[in-house]
Amino acid sequence: MADKNLKIAFIGTGIMGAPIAGHIMDAGYELTVYNRTKSKAAGLVERGAAWADSPAEAAKDADVVFTMVGFPTDVEEIYLAGEGLLASAKDGAYLIDLTTSAPELARDIAGAAEVCGKHAFDCPVTGGEGGAIAGTLTAIIGATERDIEPVREVLETFTSKICCFGGAGKGQAAKLSNQVALASAMVGMADALSFAQQNDLDVEQVREMICSGTGSSGAMQQLAPKAIDGDYKPGFLVEHFLKDLGLALTVAEEKELALPGADTAFTLYDMLDAIGGGRMGTQAITLLYQEEAEAVAAGLDWSLYTAQHEHDDECDCGCGHDHGHEHGGHECACGHDHGDDHECCCGGEGHGDDHECCGGHGHGEDHECHCGHHHEG
Repeated sequence: MADKNLKIAFIGTGIMGAPIAGHIMDAGYELTVYNRTKSKAAGLVERGAAWADSPAEAAKDADVVFTMVGFPTDVEEIYLAGEGLLASAKDGAYLIDLTTSAPELARDIAGAAEVCGKHAFDCPVTGGEGGAIAGTLTAIIGATERDIEPVREVLETFTSKICCFGGAGKGQAAKLSNQVALASAMVGMADALSFAQQNDLDVEQVREMICSGTGSSGAMQQLAPKAIDGDYKPGFLVEHFLKDLGLALTVAEEKELALPGADTAFTLYDMLDAIGGGRMGTQAITLLYQEEAEAVAAGLDWSLYTAQHEHDDECDCGCGHDHGHEHGGHECACGHDHGDDHECCCGGEGHGDDHECCGGHGHGEDHECHCGHHHEG
């Protein structure tokens, strides 16, 4: 039987945090919540959760503290700042970070928590908004089965599978492996839908056909229908996926590992973010393949891409990954250098000669990209 006397704090009640916290409440645990935007916690408070005015206040009496915030910088501040969780949580408390963050940061937090007499482990989740609402997420944990035993039943309130990878930071590394796989699946989905559309096929029929065979993926099953219907509301934000891919590429660079699929996806999502799609769902990648009018109707502005990349030589996305943007000739996602008359996967409509679509950062002649191959300028 679960120890329902455990006091739980939950920090970060956004798209996924709110339903996760709701499942913990539904299981009978006493819950205190904090979110930077108080209104996003209103539903939980109305259902009986206590409100705290700061993370420190939320954590001070809690036996278990969950955090689910946006970026590694947020995680670092909440845990390691002067009045962060390591200082404010009580001795013996379990500090569980559900954010997808940097493996090194997770190791730092776990080590510091041990010195402070507390227990901390990384526990990013996968399953998206749908899994959070249904309580069927997969927990990806940087700890052992023995380490999590005192809090396993709390974790089971919002998960259908728990995977322990044995040590601090390994949960984050495993989650980034998932995001690398998802990256190629999202590009594959967008490529396939565009290919079907350009060949005058019934796109939904093609999607159903793909889902019946080896080309199927979670992206094709769950997100392609939304894209086909023009539904770009977020279950998982573009800006957060971009952060995850940046983290994965940083780790890959450190290990001298080529991830061409993730690199291409990063380029596409970086472009989508630049033109105003950062707060859209990840299925909005398909808008990069559409006529400009459709992108504009969805709220995107291609002029922002040129303007941003004229000013920014480095991406400040919060992941710590240095993304250079040098503009030479046009290079699209296929990896080949095309002349000015090349029409790329968006249809080439209305973008101007210097527009770079669907995978193309312009690179100098000596650029060597993440695929490990040298491309002539």
